[in-house]
Amino acid sequence: MRRREFIALAGGVAAWPITGRAQQHSMNVIGFLSGDSAHLDGTRLSGLRRGLKEGGYIEGHNIAIEYRGAERKSERLAALAADLVGHPVSAIVAAGPTVALAAKALTATVPIVFTISGDPVALGLVASFNRPGGNVTGVSTLASVTVSKLLQLLQEILPGVAPFGFLANAASPQGELEIKQMQAAAQTLGRELLVATAATESQIEEAFAALTERRVSAIAVGNDALFNSRPAQIVTLAAQRALPVVYPLRDFPEAGGLMSYGSSLADAYRITGNQVRRILNGEKPAELPVIQATRVELVVNLKTAKALGITIPTLLLARADEVIE
Repeated sequence: MRRREFIALAGGVAAWPITGRAQQHSMNVIGFLSGDSAHLDGTRLSGLRRGLKEGGYIEGHNIAIEYRGAERKSERLAALAADLVGHPVSAIVAAGPTVALAAKALTATVPIVFTISGDPVALGLVASFNRPGGNVTGVSTLASVTVSKLLQLLQEILPGVAPFGFLANAASPQGELEIKQMQAAAQTLGRELLVATAATESQIEEAFAALTERRVSAIAVGNDALFNSRPAQIVTLAAQRALPVVYPLRDFPEAGGLMSYGSSLADAYRITGNQVRRILNGEKPAELPVIQATRVELVVNLKTAKALGITIPTLLLARADEVIE
């Protein structure tokens, strides 16, 4: 039973038009820069369109969206950002910290609106939340806060003393911070935390193998673009090892993973659309405060729990925004 309607991707790719340049000259053009590919960005784009529509901007009517995806090849981001700047576009939506930093390095004039899971001040994207300065502003989710709660969920379903595992990307802008937060959370719970890192697709498999060999009782996955773009791979690795694994995004339990707790991407990008709309209406990024997206969601895949022989506590199920059976 689903308690919240799933945002379907079906038909989404076909709805992302590549508008002719002649038509684009008569309307605002927004660049969407991503490290992924279009078929993986359906939720983000749907949320962005919703936020723009709330302000009266409708794609194909008075606004166009130019999509550029790096296909998981970060070395392409600079060229893609330069392409959007030269298009030209009225603003660039940057999906994630690495993408935002790449866009900022390319232009100091085109407005950039990021959606990230880290601290934009610590990352050097803005001077402060209230007065960003420069040409960059955006939305920050609660991922840096909610990721440590993944261990609390594991504690609820697997009480005891066996160690937990944590999969992190130490090469990402926020990976080291997540590791420190998880270590602090594990200490509070009185559980040992074993960390494995991965910066490539093959290293994800190696990290799972390493944690399995060290006999962790369960694994929490960090909120990272590398992991978030590979839900099928990671869920399959968890199933092969019959390991309980919790995740930061609902994409994972929808792909067969056990459970997720984290920020709602759809809502975060809706807010991003609102930020873009304000810029189109004349507000300056330097004076447009960074918004903290606060909506989080808990999704439980009860079918996977049963396959693992795990009984999900009734109180935890009652807190879930969606239960997949």
